[in-house]
Amino acid sequence: MGTLLCAMLLAGCGVQDEALVLTLERDEQADALEAEKALQSDLVEEVSEQKIFVHVCGAVKRPGVVELPPESRASDALEAAGGLLAEAQPDYVNLAARLEDAQQLYFPTREEAKLLREEQEEVAEDLVNINTAGIEQLCTLPGIGEARAADIVAYREARGAFPNKEAIMEVSGIKQSVYEKLCDRISVN
Repeated sequence: MGTLLCAMLLAGCGVQDEALVLTLERDEQADALEAEKALQSDLVEEVSEQKIFVHVCGAVKRPGVVELPPESRASDALEAAGGLLAEAQPDYVNLAARLEDAQQLYFPTREEAKLLREEQEEVAEDLVNINTAGIEQLCTLPGIGEARAADIVAYREARGAFPNKEAIMEVSGIKQSVYEKLCDRISVN
């Protein structure tokens, strides 16, 4: 359209017409520059979207936030943080794990790792395994009396092991409200 308009205006060939043509050309140039700036802005956004940021801390040489490409692994974040310190527990973090944007990755010392494992074992010991527990042990759970414990055992014997913790709600008398009271205290392992 701009070319057709310019051709029509040139047919008149007056000074006023030449000024109008120059104005139209400047407007087209401004539009082209604006489009180019918008395209560059989109490219900058695409590049920034192609990065993830991970906070690496603990027993590493250079703790802090590292910038990595998507699909990076924990080993990439560790490398970006300069590697482990001598007192670090090298096998505590799964270095093959995929990372997500805004994730924190903590590398403990050997002593910290030992304490963390002990805490995890204590928590696991306090859990009641609903696939193996007897009536007495099931009665230690909040909201579970002797009759309900017997129902759990009978259900398990009739249908087999619970595939997950939530499956306990299939037992007669155990609904969402009871489950919420005991879900942090049970396991199926």
